[in-house]
Formats: sequence, structure tokens, C-alpha cells
Amino acid sequence: MAAIERAADQEENVQGSGAISTIVIIIAMQTEALPLVNTFQLTEDPDSPFPKGVPWVRYHGTYKGLEINIIWPGKDSLLGVDSVGTISASLVTYSSIQALRPDLIINAGTAGGFKAKGASIADVYLASEVAFHDRRIPIPVFDQYGVGARKTFSTPNLVREINLKIGKLSTGDSLDMSPHDEASIMANEAVIKDMEGAAVAYVASLFSVPTIFLKAVTDIIDGDKPTAEEFLENLAAVTAALDQAVSQVVDFFPGRSLSEL
Repeated sequence: MAAIERAADQEENVQGSGAISTIVIIIAMQTEALPLVNTFQLTEDPDSPFPKGVPWVRYHGTYKGLEINIIWPGKDSLLGVDSVGTISASLVTYSSIQALRPDLIINAGTAGGFKAKGASIADVYLASEVAFHDRRIPIPVFDQYGVGARKTFSTPNLVREINLKIGKLSTGDSLDMSPHDEASIMANEAVIKDMEGAAVAYVASLFSVPTIFLKAVTDIIDGDKPTAEEFLENLAAVTAALDQAVSQVVDFFPGRSLSEL
């Protein structure tokens, strides 16, 4: 019964005529988040809606009539690096949904791309489907649960309006790619690879919150350069491309309902 009610709620949300009002943008790295904070003229919330003690940061404000919230998981309290990966992404997605009740979630960030499938540095992709590549459970049905393949929220009008590439996204908790991961990524038919997307999708699906994924390519996985080196080399420039794409997408929302995307 609960599953049926959730499905009915999602259908009502998507088909409803009310204009989109509240947006949550989940971004793993501060370097990725700050350009958008400046673009939308957001301010850091001194009274965090999140549990005491967590490092998560909320930037918020009003932009073209929309309530914009950028959620960054913050710095690891022991090591001082960005809290990347699926665990932090899952936690902040859950808490953001509970605290802010968004109409729509955007998971924005950087990703690796496969040149064999047409990806180039600074390309921005709108993910058509998300899945995990490092949750291998070789038991019938559990294997499908591990992969967790999900189609993303369909936005045909947005796609026609904005020139973004479309491709499948595969998620895992490692920056590099083991042979096992590579086989799973190929099975997922992924064009891009990140460390958060499928986790955000899983949590959002629990609460029937429509979610879209915008990923900018920082490194070519099947290229000649080491992944970490290429990622750091291109991060700043690719973040600018991501900022532009997210801005274009958000500019499409005012006055529109979810069913009009």
C-alpha cells in the first residue's frame, strides 16, 4: 500500500499544474559549488537545517522567483578534503529532502567520460539513466539490486531548449577504474562515470522527488593521461562549463511545472 501511495504521489507531483518553486542542487565539491553560489547570489545559511555536528553546508536564496538551495557535503572533519562519494551524497540527499521539501533535485558535478562513446573534455551531459558499477552481488535479483539502474526524470522540452549531450551515467566510490569496474561500466552502457549520481537517484526515488543529473567531463577515462592528473588539470575550466549549463537549466524553470519540463 505504501508503495502504491508513493507512486500516486509522484504521479500527482509530475502531472500537477503548480509552478516549480523549490530546487535543491547537490554538489560534492566546493570548487564546483562556489561559481553557482556566485551566479545565483546565494548566501551560506548560518542556521543550518541539518543535524548538529555534520559538516554539510547550505547556500540559499531567491533567483527569478525560485527558492534555490545548493547543498555541499562540506569538508571531512579529520582530513579536510571534500566529502565526496556515495555515502555523503546519500546522507545529504536524504536530509535535504526532509528539511527543504524540494520540487526538484539537480545533482550537478564533474565526471569522467569515454572518448570511444563521444565524450570530450568540458562536455556537459544530461544523464538519461543512472546505475552503480561497484556493487557486485552475484545472486539472482540481488545482482539487479546492486546495479540499481534507474531512468532519470524525463525533460523533453528542456532537452530541446538547451544543447546538452545525453548519456548514461555509472557511479562508484573510486576515482580509478579496476577491471571489474570497467566490465560493469560497459555493461551499464555508460558514457560518463562519477562518484555520487546513482546514490542521489536511489534516495530521491524513495521519496518520489524528480531528479536530473548534469555532469561535466573533466577527464577521459580511455585516454592517455592518468585520471587524477587530468582531473586536477581540467577542474577549474570544466567547472565554468558546468556553471553555465546549470544556469541555463535553472533559467528554464521559472513559471513552468514539472510536467512542462
